[in-house]
Amino acid sequence: MSAPTAVLYRMVMDQHLCPYGLKARDLLRRKGYRVEDHPLRSREAIDAFKAAQGVSTTPQVFIGGERVGGYEDLKRKLGLKVAAAGATSYRPVIAVFAVAALMALAAAYAAFGTVVTPRVGEWFIAFSMCLLAMLKLQDVERFSSMFLGYDLLARRWVPYSYVYPYAELTAGVLMAAGVLTRLSAPLALTIGGIGAVSVFKAVYLDRRELKCACVGGDSKVPLGFVSLTENLMMIAMAVWMLARPM
Repeated sequence: MSAPTAVLYRMVMDQHLCPYGLKARDLLRRKGYRVEDHPLRSREAIDAFKAAQGVSTTPQVFIGGERVGGYEDLKRKLGLKVAAAGATSYRPVIAVFAVAALMALAAAYAAFGTVVTPRVGEWFIAFSMCLLAMLKLQDVERFSSMFLGYDLLARRWVPYSYVYPYAELTAGVLMAAGVLTRLSAPLALTIGGIGAVSVFKAVYLDRRELKCACVGGDSKVPLGFVSLTENLMMIAMAVWMLARPM
């Protein structure tokens, strides 16, 4: 049997190559379709196509003479999952902790020739703090706006919402290096303690449904377990470093 045919109209201009058009073509080919590709190479051609089809966007896919729609419509047609706009996603958090764990294992192996060492746990937490701080620092303004929704100290002293990512990064870097423990541990203990109390109050006492600012200001992670874990990790790391022999 010959492969079924899909007709694709997509934007291909000198200043803009539509990524969803490429994704749609690739998906169709991977699903066994023969793609009849129609690049729209000028604004005039694009506007004429939209007017003729009564659509407002490209790409547009047609299968069996019927219009399927754009890339997400194609995914639905093929039975693939399409995330709803603003839907909860733990992917950023999983990525942060997975990368931090791999970095900790790699650092331990490079330093000691083995991954069986307490430093793996220490580096995991320190690297996690650094990665989480980096995500917050990508857009401090948006982070601070979300952070002010629940952090108790930030609500009383707004500048703290801007200071927090830098404090977390400082503590994480110093802990990773194993230096200035008298500074890094109290710093982590302070911000972790305030954060844990703030999250616990907002989520478990006030029963508020908020987004967690732990991975930055565009987070889709719900406030709760993840943010509480971040803060408890900082507290545990601080206590561990203060308790161990200097």
